[in-house]
Amino acid sequence: MTTSSTPGGARSRAPLVWLAAGAMFMENLDGTVIVTALPAMARDFGVPAIDLNLGVSAYLMAVAVFATASGWIADRFGTRRVFAGAIAGFMLASLLCAASTSELMFIAMRVLQGLAGALMLPVARLVVLRGTPKAEIVHAIAVITWPGLIAPVLGPPLGGFITLHLGWEWIFLLNLPLGALALAAALRLLPDERAEALRPFDWTGFALAGGALLCVMWAMEVVGQPAPPVPVLIGAGSGGLVLGWLALRHFRMSERRLIEPDLLRVFSFGLTVRSGSLFRAAVSAVPFLVPLMLQLGFGLDAFHAGLLVLAIFAGNLVMKTVTTPMLHRFGFRRVLIGNGLALALSIGACGLLAPHTPVALTALVLFVSGMTRSMQFTTVNTLAFADVPAARMSAANTLFNLSAQVSMGMGVAVGALALRLAELVTPALGAAPGDTALPYRLAFGVVALIAALALVECRRLPADAGAALLKKRD
Repeated sequence: MTTSSTPGGARSRAPLVWLAAGAMFMENLDGTVIVTALPAMARDFGVPAIDLNLGVSAYLMAVAVFATASGWIADRFGTRRVFAGAIAGFMLASLLCAASTSELMFIAMRVLQGLAGALMLPVARLVVLRGTPKAEIVHAIAVITWPGLIAPVLGPPLGGFITLHLGWEWIFLLNLPLGALALAAALRLLPDERAEALRPFDWTGFALAGGALLCVMWAMEVVGQPAPPVPVLIGAGSGGLVLGWLALRHFRMSERRLIEPDLLRVFSFGLTVRSGSLFRAAVSAVPFLVPLMLQLGFGLDAFHAGLLVLAIFAGNLVMKTVTTPMLHRFGFRRVLIGNGLALALSIGACGLLAPHTPVALTALVLFVSGMTRSMQFTTVNTLAFADVPAARMSAANTLFNLSAQVSMGMGVAVGALALRLAELVTPALGAAPGDTALPYRLAFGVVALIAALALVECRRLPADAGAALLKKRD
């Protein structure tokens, strides 16, 4: 139960939806804007470019770890205060990222940035979900999701242009004016909701879940190294499994738990967590792999590689205009399966590109990939809350945010791991000397397989799933 200082109504909800969309844009832009800048940053830090993928995944994983506490923190201190504080922290961390002089310092500042980001989108989206009727959730989620899809593909060309003409530090300084606008909007628009009866914070669950996520991420980073230290790999992997099991056990038994895993019994919600995580992992790997392939594999500079990635943005833009009508026409089940198959095929097609592929064909493949990416993101994100009772929306929002951030962080890590392993096996495949594109073909093949695996459970989805969300709005 919450109290609010701002009345409800369709007119008052619209600015909140756009504020949540802005938060998603900032959070996702910072997740990928550095991708085209990685080679330049690596030169300054004196490390291989692929090693800096930890700067991308560490940010996403920090968002995942601290997002588990976002609901409780918002209920304790109020949504307006928490959101405004998160924006201020995000701006400070961005400034420190720009001032980084080493890989270690940069990664540490990205973790700090992720901590602030963890409190932005979940809090803003929770306010929207609490005050939006189910028949309007499709529209609201579509508005919130769109900037989150634009940001990862707008990030590479923007990052490439800034890196080429100003320096990579300005990628992070860009957050200062954006953050100032968001802060002003939050103080003016966001209601100050907070819980009337607040349960104690679940420190045990927070520590167990956070420790499990960090151990798993560490293990994935270690296994991708040229000579992975076996004891460290075994320790991190085992620690992740043990802590994960303890966290799940705790969340099932504790009365003051941060996460409620029994929500997974709501089939539509559970599917968006399980299969949706595979989709998000595959989709998140693409904006990481494509700019690297175009630069390191095809020899393009950061700016021109970023311009090609704009084809993904164009696909997102075109598909967004027809997503809601297609959901009304075919339903969630058909769209998830049909578009999911097209998504897997389009990712695999990215791996068939080569330096001599005509630019128009390369752009077309990326355009189709953007279309399928947009449709799947909106469909999964909308279906998640179709059958969740209003009283449990906060708990569902926390669990959904956790799964979304973990899967996106894992997607970047899996993409980097697949690329590293592909580089190790390409000599055995008889690759021609100087063939720098073959490892990327293999990596995209792995990512496409992950996207295809997500289709297995979607076949069990009822034909009328999400029907309450597809009713005509008044």
